[in-house]
Amino acid sequence: MLVEHIIEIDQSRPLAEEPETGHNRWHESVEPVAEVEVGDVVVFETRDAFDGQLSPSSSDADVGGLDLGPVHPLTGPVFVKEAEAGDLIEVELVDVEADPWGQWGYTVEVPGFGFLRDEFPDPYIVHWRLHGNEYAESDQIPGVRVRCNPHPGTFGVAPSRELRELATRREAELAGRGGVALPPDANGAIPSSEPVASEALRTVPPRENAGNIDIKQFSPGATMLIPVHVPGALVSTGDVHFAQGDCEACGTAIEMRSRVVVRFNLRKGEAERRSIRDLQFYRDDYFTAPEMAVPRRFYATTGISVRKDGVNESEDVSVAAKNALLNMIEHLETRGFSRQQAYAICSVAVDLRISQVVDVPNLLVSALLPLDIFM
Repeated sequence: MLVEHIIEIDQSRPLAEEPETGHNRWHESVEPVAEVEVGDVVVFETRDAFDGQLSPSSSDADVGGLDLGPVHPLTGPVFVKEAEAGDLIEVELVDVEADPWGQWGYTVEVPGFGFLRDEFPDPYIVHWRLHGNEYAESDQIPGVRVRCNPHPGTFGVAPSRELRELATRREAELAGRGGVALPPDANGAIPSSEPVASEALRTVPPRENAGNIDIKQFSPGATMLIPVHVPGALVSTGDVHFAQGDCEACGTAIEMRSRVVVRFNLRKGEAERRSIRDLQFYRDDYFTAPEMAVPRRFYATTGISVRKDGVNESEDVSVAAKNALLNMIEHLETRGFSRQQAYAICSVAVDLRISQVVDVPNLLVSALLPLDIFM
């Protein structure tokens, strides 16, 4: 494999001290760090999701003091020559190398964040020893070994000005209706120059430009198709995961530093021609070892759309998913794990599956715990 470009970063420095290597907001005016040709292979070195605020000696108290402003530090953007608005950029994920600098990862439960944030108000951290691209273990969750399934949690292209402004408006309207949304915020923004810092979109949610997708099936061997919104596409990545459950319930997977290797191709005009608005992806083989593609040995809990207080919500898959996870956490407690340990296990290993969406009013979600993680 011929590597045409390597975007190197200094892992001892946060992004704010090396802003020429990346950014942590989405904006069409962020300057590219490299230009590449269609067909080129590019290596992105990436920081961890919290931009070096945590270390192997960090405690639960340190998690409680995290600054969310610098989340997520992305490496890039890369300008892909010939890419234009209306194209589909084709991104083949060639390889992901698990933290070659220290073989360390972490899972954190941040107060106020995560799918079950109302149930888990206390900060918590799990430190993982990464054994190459094989498996992870932790002294804080003894008896558990999680197989490596590396993937970029965040991967995307720059939005156009029109898309950025549309996303800002609709998320503000959502917040006005009582929903949860993070508006543009210059605190911790890279670039820090105005007006970009105050205008740019936060990286927390996925949007039409892809972004924080957290799709564990986008592992080496998969190809992603993303609509292009600006000249050059302006591709960036970061927030890479060693492994993740299909839900990332507590808000973090096994987070790590990495090297991400991709190859770029282009489908001219196809997004516009086919009216493709959102990310698509595919692969021609299993996204991990065939025997692990769907756990063959598992224990599953389920949930329906009835709240714990007995109120029946109509066709609410979020309520069903929360119930499935809470039931799984109770099951893991019977195996000897604490509630916070169980929540972390759910985030890094448990897969949520929508089992049915037609038997109204109660949709049903299953939570699958792969039994092979237990030693």
